[in-house]
Amino acid sequence: MSSTVHTAGTATGAATLRQLRSRGRLRGPVALFGSAFVAAVAYVDPGNFATNLSAGARFGYSLVWVIVMANLMAMLVQYLSAKVGVATGRDLPELCRQHLPRPVALGLWVQAEIVAMATDLAEFVGAAVGLYLLFGVPLLPAGLLTAVVAFGVLALERRGYRRFELAIVGMLGIVFLGFLYDLVVVGVDPAGVARGLVPSLAGGDGQLMLVCGIIGATVMPHVIYLHSALTKSRVACSDDAERRELLRFQRLDVVIGLGAAGLINLSMLVVAASLFNANGRSDIDSIEAAHAGLGSMVGGTAALAFAVALLASGLSSSSVGTYAGQVVMQGFIRRRIPVFLRRLITMAPALAVLALGLPATDALVISQVVLSFGIPFALVPLLLLSRRRDIMGSFVNNRATNLAAAAIAGVIIALNMYLLWDTFL
Repeated sequence: MSSTVHTAGTATGAATLRQLRSRGRLRGPVALFGSAFVAAVAYVDPGNFATNLSAGARFGYSLVWVIVMANLMAMLVQYLSAKVGVATGRDLPELCRQHLPRPVALGLWVQAEIVAMATDLAEFVGAAVGLYLLFGVPLLPAGLLTAVVAFGVLALERRGYRRFELAIVGMLGIVFLGFLYDLVVVGVDPAGVARGLVPSLAGGDGQLMLVCGIIGATVMPHVIYLHSALTKSRVACSDDAERRELLRFQRLDVVIGLGAAGLINLSMLVVAASLFNANGRSDIDSIEAAHAGLGSMVGGTAALAFAVALLASGLSSSSVGTYAGQVVMQGFIRRRIPVFLRRLITMAPALAVLALGLPATDALVISQVVLSFGIPFALVPLLLLSRRRDIMGSFVNNRATNLAAAAIAGVIIALNMYLLWDTFL
């Protein structure tokens, strides 16, 4: 790999790997973690609430395997994105612009902006519903409040990436604790979970759409782009040996961060399956109904934990989504627009949904299906570029990694094509 690429990975003011390691056996490694947790927030956004709760209430534990499969997919995909950033000093949108035909790169950018709007739809609507459930704030004003808070969280990034990461990790922790409490109170059927690990699609109408929605809510296109930007200049490495050491920490970061997101997603489905499906309440088809059901069947504290987790999820993921949008535009077309203007543009569909009073949970599930269709447009370029030795140098993917990543892309594309056929034919 050329020295030019190596230099690109060394940002002015970035701490070196040696400096971080010198902080001690505990503080040193901890300082290297964080980027995967920022990405993980997008994997537990309000769209996940909608799809996982709907899946658990309607089909019990039968879609546990989908969440597990999607989470394993996400771990590999996010690690590849992180590796691209560390190895090349470039993020994925920049590499697409440099190495793909211009019409292709422009098409990917347009598609990525559409995905950003679908992402904002889930995050804004979810946070607005959380504010409504907690404080009775009407949905449209709640959506505007979400935008204000998201700007505040993003402002932390200007004072250093670490403050932004810690704020995001803190909100992820709130989501985790909220569902941990609900899971403990509601309980779980281990035998049901075990049966749900066996792949099956014989649950009835709407199950395939939920499968695509779960995958779309778990493997997120915008954070495939973002993760490479988070790692490309976060730590300055002097040579390939240091990059390999840094990648070992990135692997652990991904396993812990995405593993936590996977447990949260699984707990959502388990709570819905154990509480609603097991008690004949498969009609629970909205976040508001799930909140009310928790309150009436378990207690007010469980409903409160659910609403707080939903609000934290929406606020944190909306901040990460805006950050990802800036990375996408800067990388693909070398343009930046004010964060305020970007937020106004991408949140317009969400505000329209809130203003028109459309069903929030239905909008969330549909947004996740849109995201599922967007995954290949981020994943395929990642695979094509990370397998090229002239780009990755000694960090090029091995054959097993390429095969596993190609299988992931194939599964997602096949599911989406089948969904189209099942819906329109």
